[in-house]
Amino acid sequence: MKMSRTLCRLAACVAMVAMAPLHADATKQDDASAKANPPTMTRADVTAIIANSRRIVSPNGIEASVKVHINGIDQWLSIRGRDRRNPILLVLHGGPASPSMPTDYTYQSPWEDYFTVVQWDQRGAGKTYAANTEKQMAPGMTIDGMTDDAAKVVQYLREHYGKQKIFLMGHSWGTVLGTRLAQAHPEWFYAYIGVGQVVNVRRNEEVGFDFALRSAKASGDAQAIKELESIAPYPGTAPLTLQRLGVRSKWEMSYGGLAYGRKNYAFDSDAEQLSPDYSQQELDAIDKGSVFTIQHLMDSVTAVDFDHVTQFGCPVILFVGAHDETTSHELAEQWFDKLQAPSKHLVLFADSAHMVMMEQPGRFLVHLVTDALPLAQKMNDAAPTEVARGQ
Repeated sequence: MKMSRTLCRLAACVAMVAMAPLHADATKQDDASAKANPPTMTRADVTAIIANSRRIVSPNGIEASVKVHINGIDQWLSIRGRDRRNPILLVLHGGPASPSMPTDYTYQSPWEDYFTVVQWDQRGAGKTYAANTEKQMAPGMTIDGMTDDAAKVVQYLREHYGKQKIFLMGHSWGTVLGTRLAQAHPEWFYAYIGVGQVVNVRRNEEVGFDFALRSAKASGDAQAIKELESIAPYPGTAPLTLQRLGVRSKWEMSYGGLAYGRKNYAFDSDAEQLSPDYSQQELDAIDKGSVFTIQHLMDSVTAVDFDHVTQFGCPVILFVGAHDETTSHELAEQWFDKLQAPSKHLVLFADSAHMVMMEQPGRFLVHLVTDALPLAQKMNDAAPTEVARGQ
């Protein structure tokens, strides 16, 4: 008679215990050999483990990587959620050309309980850059062109998934596209959510520079002071070249203005290397896409000014890192005070700078669920909540 798997496993365990003394010496030899020659894992091994751990298996869920032809080029979307009845949350990444898809595996999974989350690699970024030639992408490499790309993505999602409205979240550069799109089509959105909101780029550069120089002097860092003073007055009236931007960014980041308590961006760029959504070729395309994109957008990005863009036809939610000097938290808070919208809400994250969703992921999720989700629940655009009982 065949034993069940459980009985087989139990029998095997008993046999191993009984035979342990006989194998003690062999085990010691095996352990010594393993320590001398530890097993190695390839990138493919690691990414397969990560992909399997985050696989969506719920019957009403969705886990898709979709190529959509928009405005003459193929553009890539990652669409993930554990229940299609939940509202869609479209994420507009920063940069320009710094896709968040390669690192979303580090923080996004809990969002997928409450939203169908869409990561989009914009024109010139990541998987989309790798899927097209620069000649094909170039005609739309303007703020207007990329805002229209974003509009087409929203239209695709609304039509394909039968949603009247969705949530629109912009991070950093993505807030430029998000603000413009929310202004143009407020009827499409439950809310516009700005994370690391861009307000006025030249003023932002001035504030970030002052923070970096002040910090350098406080710490007595002669090298930082020398490099920062070499580009003063900043930004002044001189062109905002990549070299000048780079000096400001280098030291502002070093003093925690990008990620609070961190001196560099390695925690994010290292995580990219283990992305289950990206091939090595697509990872290599990120830097190439950044160079290509900034060549086209440099002048228009540095001219962005939303100081007087304060009237919104949809709710506005701002998530602001209290230590954000990459896109100044001060400017974002001042801008929020001037906003006119059906409703508005600002959350100041005490232990975050610019990368709020990675720096305080639990608190970020709580505010997505408590501050944004109810706007969709009122429209019955959400899966049923858990059944709870108590005495």
